[in-house]
Amino acid sequence: MRTVLVTGPGGAGRTTLAAATALAGARQGARALLLTTEPSACEAVLGTPLGAERPTPIAPGLHARRIDPGDRFRQEFLAFQERAGAALDLLGAAPLDEDELTELPGAEDFALLQALRTEHASDDWDLVVVDMPSAAETIRLLALPAQVRRYLRRLLPPERQAARALRPVLAQLAGVPMPTQKLYDAAGRWETELAAVQQAIDDPGTSVRLVTEAGPVAAANLRTIRAGLALHGRRTDGVVVNRLLPTGSVDPFLAALSGSQQTALKALREEFPDVPVHEVPHLGRDPQGVAELDELIGGPDGGIGVPGPAAADRRDPWTVEDRLATDGILVWRVPLPGAERRGLGLVRRGDEIVVTVGRFRRIRTLPSALRRCSVSGAGLRDGALEIRFTPDPDLWPKSD
Repeated sequence: MRTVLVTGPGGAGRTTLAAATALAGARQGARALLLTTEPSACEAVLGTPLGAERPTPIAPGLHARRIDPGDRFRQEFLAFQERAGAALDLLGAAPLDEDELTELPGAEDFALLQALRTEHASDDWDLVVVDMPSAAETIRLLALPAQVRRYLRRLLPPERQAARALRPVLAQLAGVPMPTQKLYDAAGRWETELAAVQQAIDDPGTSVRLVTEAGPVAAANLRTIRAGLALHGRRTDGVVVNRLLPTGSVDPFLAALSGSQQTALKALREEFPDVPVHEVPHLGRDPQGVAELDELIGGPDGGIGVPGPAAADRRDPWTVEDRLATDGILVWRVPLPGAERRGLGLVRRGDEIVVTVGRFRRIRTLPSALRRCSVSGAGLRDGALEIRFTPDPDLWPKSD
């Protein structure tokens, strides 16, 4: 299965281009599904009301479904309330009814991730296109499962469950209550759910597609976004430049706008030499309905394109290079296309390394060999951060 996550700066037309990408896949013979958390915008683009329970047929081979975060939140909260019923009774708490529940901030993010996991596990589709939030929010959202799993492992290490028979004794010795088995059971359920979401995100067939307009700051904005995606190992399969005006106009105003767009388009191609840059014309109106979306993609052989099946490569892009024989160091290479030196940060915390790129941050556990080394330097070279490690004589294995 191919999963395309469509995102970009706000106002660039990502909902329209997500719908066009899904339609392009259907026109090429794929069983395509479009998922969106923006039902009003997506319904206006498709010209059809969308259901939340079942996908709505849009065109031959294309279905669409809106994600309902409120319904998802109510289901999860009521299930939690039922599991915790005994504890709530002891506290004298009055249970909440379904009709008085309103989703909390963040519910939309978890609903989107759950929908992505569900459809990724389905055999009903060849292509799933997700209308994602704005780019910065998408990067944080895609990093969320790994971050929460890390928090769970730190706060409730699974190996401590083996000592549950000793908890009463440990509680008396420590003078504080020990975590209950129910807490570990809940953490186990969360871990299973998050691992399934992580599998969908990390699948070789999952990629990110960036939508932008051709403006003077487009290349700079996308440079930061691409670096943030690369920091978390997300693959960019293409850049879609939306609302391009025709060239050669005799009107001075339109000619100047078109010239500015062409300059920005050239800068984008130079910024993304290894990523396809797709051009989408300005229709002079906001597209509505399948017929007008066909105008954007140019029919079955349109320019938006849907990438073919990706190679099943799950190798970690962060690679360790052994330079001990020549330079006495090990180098951890972190691909960061688009990153700039002024926005980089690097901190070691015990057996972990914290890498910051602008407003994005990732924490990685050091490979076993690097834990016995100290960080001796770092540099950005050819779109990659190279972190140099020197073996610690007190920790490194002694040679005979």
